Amino acid sequence: MALKIRLARGGSKKRPFYRVVVADAASPRDGRFVEKIGTYNPLLEQGHADRLVIDKERAQYWLSVGAQPTDRVTGFLANLGLVGAAERREQTKQNLPKKKAQERLKAEEAAKAAAAEA
Repeated sequence: MALKIRLARGGSKKRPFYRVVVADAASPRDGRFVEKIGTYNPLLEQGHADRLVIDKERAQYWLSVGAQPTDRVTGFLANLGLVGAAERREQTKQNLPKKKAQERLKAEEAAKAAAAEA
């Protein structure tokens, strides 16, 4: 049985509240789980003590048994120092100017530098 450490959504519409659970990978998101190891309330501000509550000993146990955390939970566990931080993927470059525009900007900068020296 492949185990995942993941978030199970609770709360009402537009008021999310999550349980951090250990569940079988094939079970539904909000379905049956093996053990609840914490809670996450995204509506609380960043520094609030109750925003993220995780039982570190149980999380460490499940990690040692082979449970795989999801991306979001990996970030939570990395902040607690239980796992290494996930590698950050390279951001897309769609917002940057295209090749010709970059060449034009370099040419303009070179022209300005040459004018400033003269």
